Amino acid sequence: MNLGNILARRGRLAAYKLVLLQAAVASIISILFFVMWGAQYGLSALAGGVIAVLPNFVFATLAFSHSGASSAAKVVTSFYWGEAIKMLLTITLFSLVFINIEVGFMPLFTCYSLALVVHWIAPLYFKQS
Repeated sequence: MNLGNILARRGRLAAYKLVLLQAAVASIISILFFVMWGAQYGLSALAGGVIAVLPNFVFATLAFSHSGASSAAKVVTSFYWGEAIKMLLTITLFSLVFINIEVGFMPLFTCYSLALVVHWIAPLYFKQS
């Protein structure tokens, strides 16, 4: 295994760790909404969590598929493709949820927003520990 693959794998594992933390927070929030306000709110929160977590997982998989100075162009291209697919997937998932599920907007956007906040704040915690 060459150094580029090791670096790509290390970056991918760090990104997956972040996505796993997002999924855990989204799950806890969804369970809280389910317990406190019922199935519709729990499902709505779960949908918001999936909309936040799934595109980040896809991005992490695509963006960290290459690494190293010899494949710098591939690294940049994979990040751009990962971000583009992440945006399209987010739009598609929001559309599918709004079309197919009767959702509560408050739990959907609360869980979505908190999962994104975890995505932004967690690297600060990971860096310290």
